Amino acid sequence: MQSTRIRVAAAFAMLALASGLLCAAAALLAGPAYRIEWLALGAAFELLRWATYGALGGAAVALLAAAMLLSARASRGRALAAAALVLNAAIAGPPLYLYRQAQTLPKIHDISTDTKDPPAFVAVLPLRKSARNPVEYRAETAAQQRLGYPDIAPLPLPVPPDQAFARAERAARAMGWEIVAVAPDALSIEGTATTLFFGFRDDVVIRIRAQGTGSVVDVRSLSRIGGSDVGANAQRVRKFLAQLAAS
Repeated sequence: MQSTRIRVAAAFAMLALASGLLCAAAALLAGPAYRIEWLALGAAFELLRWATYGALGGAAVALLAAAMLLSARASRGRALAAAALVLNAAIAGPPLYLYRQAQTLPKIHDISTDTKDPPAFVAVLPLRKSARNPVEYRAETAAQQRLGYPDIAPLPLPVPPDQAFARAERAARAMGWEIVAVAPDALSIEGTATTLFFGFRDDVVIRIRAQGTGSVVDVRSLSRIGGSDVGANAQRVRKFLAQLAAS
């Protein structure tokens, strides 16, 4: 009886590990398949969702196998059950975290340090012809941003605008963005950031203005598709401002 229980638990652990490997392959395929246009965005999201469900189920089976092995005081199969649990948790964790972020963060996709007079896009407009999201800045977006991201604000620099512009260009290039336009006369820089997994394209504009004896830098980051960016644009703006402040 005891040996049968151990064999069943070991089989559960093996099943959980196999499920985890299959779900890992599906989850890792979703983004690249969308990027190379094998899958539409909705289908890619569905694939990722079902991979997450499968990983949650695999984690539950792995936990059951581990509990059975522990109660039987059997060492054989424990490592397999532990590996299956870790694998399935690693697969399900990131999508669940993003889902939680989507429920708690503002459902916006346009972030600007200046919500009253946001920097305007010019050079990237031809690149956004097929974009689902318009470039017009909305008052409700500003209101939601102020509630959800109160820390995002213009960055004052104690240097004249031409020096601030040069520093901003270096910081933008260090971010790895595709620089679309550098306009020293307008003190404006435009570029496009591409996300790693799904390859989403978000456009960024940087504006420098004189402020007293120094300068003030404003940044705006706007997604081309998607109703909610799950905090990606805000994180990009924060990272750029930190990079610029440290340069």
